[in-house]
Amino acid sequence: MLTILSSLIETHSQTDVKGMDREDLQRVLAELGEPSYRAGQLMNWLYQHDVSTFDEMTNLSKELRERMCSRFAVGRLAVEAVKRSSDGTSKLLLALPDGPSVEAVLIPEGKRRTACISSQAGCGIGCTFCATALGGFVRNLTAGEIVDQVLALQRATNQRVTNIVFMGMGEPFANYAHVTKAARLLSDPHAFGIGARHITISTSGVVPAIRRFVAEDSQFTLAVSLHAATNAVRDQLVPLNRKYPIEELLDACRFYVETTRRRLTFEYVMIDRVNDTREQAEALIRHARTLLCHVNLIPLNEVPETGLTRSRPERVEQFARWLKDAGVPTTIRRERGADIQAACGQLRRSRMR
Repeated sequence: MLTILSSLIETHSQTDVKGMDREDLQRVLAELGEPSYRAGQLMNWLYQHDVSTFDEMTNLSKELRERMCSRFAVGRLAVEAVKRSSDGTSKLLLALPDGPSVEAVLIPEGKRRTACISSQAGCGIGCTFCATALGGFVRNLTAGEIVDQVLALQRATNQRVTNIVFMGMGEPFANYAHVTKAARLLSDPHAFGIGARHITISTSGVVPAIRRFVAEDSQFTLAVSLHAATNAVRDQLVPLNRKYPIEELLDACRFYVETTRRRLTFEYVMIDRVNDTREQAEALIRHARTLLCHVNLIPLNEVPETGLTRSRPERVEQFARWLKDAGVPTTIRRERGADIQAACGQLRRSRMR
């Protein structure tokens, strides 16, 4: 009976318990006359043991399990496709209960296992080089759907995730409440127990959300998808720049660095003859010199429909040298999972065709 009721998440008839953080669970348990420490027990079963039903939670009374089961469901995203790269990267295409699909990627590197997860089905930012943008925005993910991507990756690969990057499908700060709630769950010691400094939230430049993020004294790491160093070029690549131009974005970045005393990462996709010029490098150097930051140069994952091509390897190396010679800490991201369409939105788009 408990197992049958727990599966009702697929019909949207119950609230997914995975979307609830410690405070939510403590409130529910108080209503049921249960002590607050039960919240930690529930989280341990859900996230460390990855159970799919309440009746597996054997240190809870039968009565409590039945009462929880009558009110809540244990959600689990369905796996539509799994792809494994020769370099060890794994990518999942996951179906949401109402039909849309999202992607999650696990990238192994030494002892580190980084999960790149999605925050939205689709994306409304409209970056001109991005596969996800071509499908448009569908909806925000719940906190439960976000954290369940991590569980799905661990289940599919039999590897424990050590780091999280919100760099999959969607703009995380356009889904601020659910993303930050998911991040708290991921760092909770009774849930995944991933250190806050090992969780990075990336944004394309939603300035008010950056300021809110700083004001809330979050310990999570911030990355900014910059992709161009002048308004003229960034307007073309990241339409959000027309609402929050580079000057406003950099002010928010400066607020982050000065308030948190932590380093900021600028993500910069390298696009041939668009943002890989000496002019862009010099503008980026001017910006970077005013901040405690690191620049991560990313070879473009080409999407035929965009008409854009990646910068030649020697051009990427030259761009990096310009930055490094000017004293700007710079790395070139090593490409992973290219043989399995590991870049965000690529697998989903290929399945939609």
